[in-house]
Amino acid sequence: MAEKSSVDEIRARFDRDVERFSRLETGQSSTVDAPLVLDLITRAAAAVNPGATAVLDVGCGAGNYTLKLLERLPGLQVTLLDLSDPMLERARERISASGAAGGITLIQRDVREAPLGEGRFDIILAAAVLHHLRNAGEWRAVFEKFHRALRPGGSLWISDLVRHTIPAVEQMMWERYGDYLSSLGGEDYRRHVFAYIEREDSPTPLLYQCDLLRAAGFRQFEILHKNSSFAAFGAVRE
Repeated sequence: MAEKSSVDEIRARFDRDVERFSRLETGQSSTVDAPLVLDLITRAAAAVNPGATAVLDVGCGAGNYTLKLLERLPGLQVTLLDLSDPMLERARERISASGAAGGITLIQRDVREAPLGEGRFDIILAAAVLHHLRNAGEWRAVFEKFHRALRPGGSLWISDLVRHTIPAVEQMMWERYGDYLSSLGGEDYRRHVFAYIEREDSPTPLLYQCDLLRAAGFRQFEILHKNSSFAAFGAVRE
């Protein structure tokens, strides 16, 4: 496997890419079914935790997931975590302008290093961020951290790029994703997206992540959606 981008290199790219993450109606276009997944995850979170008072948005980008969740659960105390200071500032501006948050806390850290505490949140959102984890130890540690940070009955909702364990299926899904990217911006766009995925991302299979969530202490799981190389799913802390 080629050497992956460092945290600083990933941060620098996102610092330059704020506008692409600031479109609530379309979501991040390079993600298959982005508007549908945004809707499904925030609806599920609100349905599972209708009395929620605090949400953590990990890799919040420009704040789309929190904004959508606040449409359903206004008044939440919002904690935004992201590598990029410009992303955090844009998320803060947009969420503040909505008038729906009960308060906003910003954390500019890598999730692997950020202290999240214990029993602080009713909902954790993690959209298109965990594929930056590099090995099984990091996946386990982050899922254990999420489990500790949730209150009993709290829920974790993830949308992300995933891999497949059967090589022929992986190739087929990757080709489908490439066709989707080409339909958006032609072959140059497909090559551009595939190039930064190769440099930056280390996605893992959906079922592998479910197994790690179970090992971290989660017992209830839901797969909300899967299309091509993207999945949306969640888990509840008992």
